[in-house]
Parts: sequence; structure tokens; C-alpha cells
Amino acid sequence: MKLATLKDGTRDGRLVVVSRNLSHAAPAPHVKTLQAALDDWDTIAPELEALSARLNQGMIAGTMAFNAGDCLSPLPRAYQWADGSAYVNHVELVRKARGADMPPSFWTDPLMYQGGSDTFLAPTQPIPLADAAWGCDLEAEIAVITGDVALGSSPAQAGQAIRLLLLVNDVSLRGLIPNELAKGFGFFQSKPSSAFSPCAVTPDELGAAWDGARVHRPLLSQINGRKLGQPDAGVDMTFDFPTLVAHAAKTRALGAGAIVGSGTVSNRGPDGGPGKPVDQGGVGYSCLAEVRTIETIQLGQAQTPFLKQGDRVRIEMFGADGLSIFGAIDQVVGG
Repeated sequence: MKLATLKDGTRDGRLVVVSRNLSHAAPAPHVKTLQAALDDWDTIAPELEALSARLNQGMIAGTMAFNAGDCLSPLPRAYQWADGSAYVNHVELVRKARGADMPPSFWTDPLMYQGGSDTFLAPTQPIPLADAAWGCDLEAEIAVITGDVALGSSPAQAGQAIRLLLLVNDVSLRGLIPNELAKGFGFFQSKPSSAFSPCAVTPDELGAAWDGARVHRPLLSQINGRKLGQPDAGVDMTFDFPTLVAHAAKTRALGAGAIVGSGTVSNRGPDGGPGKPVDQGGVGYSCLAEVRTIETIQLGQAQTPFLKQGDRVRIEMFGADGLSIFGAIDQVVGG
């Protein structure tokens, strides 16, 4: 099933079930918010699944037209937002551009940071940018929303706690990152509010594209209508979602509604080296930092600018049937 949260004048919005083709929606019965559903998932999920089945069969009268512009983030705020960096190829490239060696442990121990989760951007909400010198960048990712995850859970146990999947634009301010990391205390100002796709979907909606650990579909990113990337999210993902969730739960339990991200989706080239842009026959990239990294390696300096006021970012994933799975993140920088 597909779930979304509509704006209703309240902070946490109104939970609706959305049809598979994203054309119509119906209010969820007996529960107002997605967080409330996650808190009592075993009881609420079957009711939502039944409503989803009737909606997709056209058996519900008076449904509302679904519009991503009416949506908040599926979880407008969350108890936890932890973002990994599962595509180590991306990490390796970025470090290489600044002449930094990559520790061998990066291939065996996931990187993860704790992001701000008190406010998320709606899927069509403008990306705030007060200063272009901050180096605004998109990061196209996939994330999972979990139920309760016990402290010290194994990857197998963590995988059983995955309830929903969704897309992310993990907005980054690249110009602020170096000074923050140099302090040795991690990201804060350089990681403003992220945006999530209109819909969060249960794993079964992905069909064969979900193997219980990875999503095997291309993730499409565009800037101003031009394709930036279409890497396959199931390729070159060093750490799968059960591993990432278990990593997050190593020293703490995760509460229902925790969001764990994959990090920037990135594919190597066929020769094992940096991939090529889409217009050169490659699968492209999911962030501008990776473009600039490859330019620095190959040309000696970055040539592609970061996002500026008025730029439009679109992130979307399509199923084998050609239908949008999660709906699109579609944002303009600075409004």
C-alpha cells in the first residue's frame, strides 16, 4: 500500500491511503497520523491494507483526487532521522577529490550521522537558501521507516522491522561542511531540513524490485528538466538496509517511526572507475558534489556550479510498469 500525509492545518497532517497509480486517495480509518499508525502497526496496518485493496479496485465512492502539492512529508517530523552512506563508491570519490585516503574500515563499518528530524520539507516545498555561497546541493536517496527495533538487533531482526520505504532529498550545504567536519563534531548547519517523497510505500509495492534488503530500480534525478542521474539503487550498495538499521540500533533501541537513509545513490562505471554523465552514456549521479568531484579528478577543478535560486530539482523512481512508485520530490531552490 501507499501512504501519504495531507496538509490539514495541523503540524502532523492527515494520513491517507493512496491508489497504486497515485490518482486517488481515501482517509485512513481509526487513525489520524502516520506516526499513530506506526505506533500500533500490527492493529492498524491490516485496516489500511484492506482500504488500499478496495481503493485500487475502485470500490470506494467519493474518493479525493491525489495531488503531491497537497502533501506534507509522510512523517512531517520524526523521532529519529539517521542517514547512512551505504554507497561507499560515493565516499571514496569525494575523499579522493580532496586528496584524502579512505580508511579500509569504511568498507566494513557503515558511516552514519544523526540528522535533524523536528522539521522536514514537504515534497514540493521550496528549498530555503539564504546564501548561494553555502553551496546548496541535492542528494537523491532511499530511506526506510521502521517499527520498534530492539537494542542490539541483528541485521535479520532489523530487516523484519522495516515497515515502509520512501525517497529522500537530503539537502546539503557543501560550503559549510569542511569547517564543520574540521571541528571534529559532525554535521549540523550544513545539513538543513530534508525533503521526502509524497508517498511512503510498503515493501510489497516494489514487487521483485525489493529483495528484502535493497531496492533494484533506477533512481532518477533532474535539475531544471535535465537528467542528472539514473543509477540503480540496488547496485554498489555496500551496506544494505537491514545492516544500516542494525548499525543504528547497536547502542540504542529505535522507536517506531525511525527513518534510516541509504546515503547518496551512486554507481561505479563499467570499468570500476567513476561513472559517466547520462549524456555520455553513463548512469550519471545523484548529487552535484559527485559531478564536481569527477571534474576535479579529470580536469583539475570543478566546473559545475551548485544549485542557485530558481533551480528546480526533481527526484523520482518508476516501477517496471512505468508508474511512479513514490510520487516525485519536486522543489525549487529559494521558492
